Amino acid sequence: KPGEQKHSKQPSSLQCMHLAVVACGDRLEETLIMLKSAVLFSNRRLCFHIFSEDSLKPEFEKKLQEWPSSYTKKFEYNIYPITFSVGNAQEWKKLFKPCAAQRLFLPVILKDVDSLLYVDTDVLFLRPIDDIWHILKEFNSTQLAAMAPEHEIPKIGWYSRFARHPYYGTTGVNSGVMLMNLTRIRNTQFKNSMIPSGLTWEEMLYPLYQKYKNYITWGDQDLLNIIFYFNPECLYVFPCQWNYRPDHCMYGSNCKGAEEEGVSILHGNRGVYHDDKQPTFKALYEVIRDFPFEDNLFQSLYYPLQSKFLDTVHTLCGRIPQVFLKQVEKTMKKVYENRVIVYLGANHRY
Repeated sequence: KPGEQKHSKQPSSLQCMHLAVVACGDRLEETLIMLKSAVLFSNRRLCFHIFSEDSLKPEFEKKLQEWPSSYTKKFEYNIYPITFSVGNAQEWKKLFKPCAAQRLFLPVILKDVDSLLYVDTDVLFLRPIDDIWHILKEFNSTQLAAMAPEHEIPKIGWYSRFARHPYYGTTGVNSGVMLMNLTRIRNTQFKNSMIPSGLTWEEMLYPLYQKYKNYITWGDQDLLNIIFYFNPECLYVFPCQWNYRPDHCMYGSNCKGAEEEGVSILHGNRGVYHDDKQPTFKALYEVIRDFPFEDNLFQSLYYPLQSKFLDTVHTLCGRIPQVFLKQVEKTMKKVYENRVIVYLGANHRY
C-alpha cells in the first residue's frame, strides 16, 4: 500500500557482508569482542549469523542491544540453534571443541546466503571485513573457499610432522578464518576417497568422518583438509596476515605478509587472550574489549594499545609491535579522513 513501510530484511541481506560464528560453552565474551572488532572497522553493512546453544541466546541478544545505535545500525543478526543435518548429532558435538563441527554444515543451513566469511570466536579484525570480502572476486571458476596455511615452515608445521590423514598442500590449512562461496559449495560434486563418482558437500560429510575419525586430531579442520586434499582446485589460499596466530611469531617472525602489510586478522588460538603466554595477543583483545564505543578511536583504542605494547617488548611476539599496529593505524587514519571530508562537505553546503 502507498506509504506503508516494509520491514523485510531481504534487500539489505543481499547487500551486506555475511559473517558466521559458532559459540558454545564459555565463548560468549570472546564472540562479542570478535563482533565488536568487525563493527568497529568495517564500512559496508554486516549480517551476523551466530550459532549457539539455546542458553546463550538471551545473553547475546541482551549484550548486542546494549551497544549504542551508531554501531547497531551497521549490522543485523540472527541467532541459530546448533543442528547437524546428517549423521549422529552427539558425535558431531564432541568432535574437537564443543559445537565446532557446526561450521561444516553452514552451506546446508544458510541456503539463502551466497557467500560467507566464517571465523572462530577467538578472532579479531584489525582492518575492515570489506578487504577480505573482496577476495571472493579473485576466485577462479573452480575455487569455492579460501583459507590460510596452517604453517609457513614445513619442518615445524603440525600436519607435515604428525598428520595420519591426507591434508592440503605441504603444511595443511587452518580453518579459523574461512571465506566461502556457499552457492558453489552446494552445486559442486566433490572427488573423494570413498566412491569413484563425486558426492555433494552434505552427502560427503558423515561418511568422511566415519572413515577418518580414528586418525584426526583437530576435528572439523582435519576433515576440511581431507576434502581439499582430494579437491585442491577448489581452494584459494590467502596469505598468513589474514589468519595470524601465535605460531607466526613465537618461533621467530615467519609471516612475511604481516611484516610487510601488518596483521589483518588476528587469531588468538591456544587460549592466548586469557593467559600470560603471549601478552601481545592479550593486549589487543583487552583493548578492544574495553573500548567504550566512543568516536575517538585514536584516544580510546590506539593509544591504550601502544601503552600496553610497551610492556610486551621482552617477548618474541612483542618485539615486532609494528606488525600488530600497522593495519589498525591505517584503518583509523582512513576513518578519521572520511569523517573530516564528511564534516567539511556538510559545512560547505551553508
